[in-house]
Amino acid sequence: MSSNLIISGSTCGFTHSCLSLCLCTDMSTKVAVVTGSNKGIGLAIVRALCKQFDGDVYITARDVGRGEAAVKTLNSEGLKPKFHQLDINDVNSIKTAAAYFKGKYDGVDILINNAGIAFKAADTTPFGDQAEVTLRTNFFATRDMSTHFLPLVKAGGRVVNVSSMLSASGLKQCSPELQQRFHSEDITEDELVALMQRFVDEAKKGEHKQGGWPDMSYAVSKIGVTVLSMIHARRVSKERPKDGILINACCPGWVRTEIAAPGAPKSPDEGAITPVYLALLAPGATEPHGKRGTAAQSSLLLSPSSSASLLW
Repeated sequence: MSSNLIISGSTCGFTHSCLSLCLCTDMSTKVAVVTGSNKGIGLAIVRALCKQFDGDVYITARDVGRGEAAVKTLNSEGLKPKFHQLDINDVNSIKTAAAYFKGKYDGVDILINNAGIAFKAADTTPFGDQAEVTLRTNFFATRDMSTHFLPLVKAGGRVVNVSSMLSASGLKQCSPELQQRFHSEDITEDELVALMQRFVDEAKKGEHKQGGWPDMSYAVSKIGVTVLSMIHARRVSKERPKDGILINACCPGWVRTEIAAPGAPKSPDEGAITPVYLALLAPGATEPHGKRGTAAQSSLLLSPSSSASLLW
């Protein structure tokens, strides 16, 4: 496969002795978990949370060495994040991390699903392979994270899924039938999963355009993330109506990262503003929650310094 595949968070790695389940507990301490956070927007999110969140903040990454190096980077800035190995493409790694946070903190207060990948525009990897790899991490692995971590989110918790404005532009290029389903208030998680798998299957056959899909695997993956956020928001409102949990997807903007480009207008710290804003929505807040906000609409909700938006 081409070396132009970019992974937000880190490259390979596996376990470490410090990852054994902690026998001590600290149920009173709040905790924030950020996936794919050893660099880029994820690291910037951790940096901001260390300054603004009254609790423990965890860098997570697939590669232990890179994760620990990121901790040292923030230590040099006077910040004190913690680290836990987490590969969202490995369900066992997700389960191990979930057990750790359940055992040590009795759950999580903030979950930011930031980890993701993208192929460069000039990459020559066949589109079907790009679709399979991109959807595996950006949608299916993010869903696996939600499956195992949403039950751990405490009352008053916040979940932020980092999506992209490309999901909005990609949606406009989908067939009217697909647009209707993605906008539907009754789309189920099972239906969404089936649609994402259908895209991958049709892309591998070279039939995705006939199926009503755009030539944009990254955009489709982020459509999935955005719709999944809405589905989970509706579910948590129904199943835990008194817990005050808020779930949102957002776009950090065009940020200078390996996924984007060095000429992008925003720094990682600027890209972190919207995810952090949503993660720190005040206790008792009821909005935003699973909304489809345009940039103009969301500017009424987001901090004045943020030009990014909730999605749709």
